[in-house]
Amino acid sequence: MSNGKISIRSNYLGGSGLLRVSAYFRSIGIPVEGATVSIIDPYNNTVIEETKTNAWGEISPIPLSAPPIEYSMEYDMPRPFNEYNVKVTLPNYNEVNINNVQVYPDSTAVQDVALIPNYENVDIPYPVIYGDYPPKIPESEIKKLPFPSNQVVLPQPVVPSIIVVHNGRPEDTSAQNYTVGFKDYIKNVASSEIFTTWPRETLKANIHVILSFTLNRVYTEWYRGKGYNFTITNSTAFDQAFNFGRNIFQEISDVVDEIFTTYISKPDIRQPLFTQYCDGKKVNRDGWLSQWGSKYLGDQGYKAEQILKNYYGDSIIIKEAEKVDGIPLSFPGMALTVGSEGESVKTIQEQLNTIANNYPLIPKVIEDGKYGEKTAESVKVFQQIFNLPQTGSVNFPTWYKISDVYVAVKKLA
Repeated sequence: MSNGKISIRSNYLGGSGLLRVSAYFRSIGIPVEGATVSIIDPYNNTVIEETKTNAWGEISPIPLSAPPIEYSMEYDMPRPFNEYNVKVTLPNYNEVNINNVQVYPDSTAVQDVALIPNYENVDIPYPVIYGDYPPKIPESEIKKLPFPSNQVVLPQPVVPSIIVVHNGRPEDTSAQNYTVGFKDYIKNVASSEIFTTWPRETLKANIHVILSFTLNRVYTEWYRGKGYNFTITNSTAFDQAFNFGRNIFQEISDVVDEIFTTYISKPDIRQPLFTQYCDGKKVNRDGWLSQWGSKYLGDQGYKAEQILKNYYGDSIIIKEAEKVDGIPLSFPGMALTVGSEGESVKTIQEQLNTIANNYPLIPKVIEDGKYGEKTAESVKVFQQIFNLPQTGSVNFPTWYKISDVYVAVKKLA
């Protein structure tokens, strides 16, 4: 791979990607209007574009040059993404600098920035598939569980509201712990591991694997059962890459929103399968998903479940977690549209009205449990603000995005 500055710079052009930046106070619950966002070329430190965040804390997506898309489609090619620095400033707050934000061609990079008084600058490393990381230490895909009386094993697989990530090897007591939302963690890991330009079914297969790997750690309380105060590490020798503050990618985010309550298992076991994986080039192991191999299967038209069975066997099944911890109410099973009635509609109306206190562009509605045109319009504005398809109906991703923002607003109230 060509990691030298000269060869990278000579391949700087060839494609175009988008960069979207959103700024919040503390969390997504309070958007920052009027913050100055500067996009900077790291090679000569020149400002490419400077703009201010709008009423929902976001700038319009900025088109930026990227390498040819072919660079991300084969192994041992020049770097397939360009890097940009992002600076965010607001009076009375520390300047925030996010260095090496990665932009791929034909994709949208998403950089969230939380403005807090003592924000630490972020340097984003290369993704695992391109960089130099220690390979995973093999473990059993099905864990031997302790007796339930030990109160270590959860009674059922649960999607948690948060994940505590240890920023180092398990035994490194000096490493920091980060507490992040579960979906945010999965989006970060996928964006830190693979290329967002790969086929959607390949992204889906890899995200299924990341989800199942994570939920196995949650279900077995693997590290807490050993006396540690975290859920998982960011060491690729033991777990998965996670880089606090890094940008994610819209294509990956969309898949996570669609499947985040699922995991891989087998008919005769309850626990999520401990789905280990490797790059398939520098490291290749039987029974592990190959990241590059999954890309080539996606090129051939394989669906995500076919890709997974190719590595973990025909007996695997995709299961749904029975509980989503920390969410006020689970998705009712069918999309809510104009004409829908009932408690689920009333819940959405109540949550949208609460969110509108911090996002005043969202029209408030009567909480009557009847999904009329005004509720549909409120949903459309919410979808516009949070970059969802503006259908005016509440499907699975929209339901849980409303729940995410509602929980954030309530916690900050």
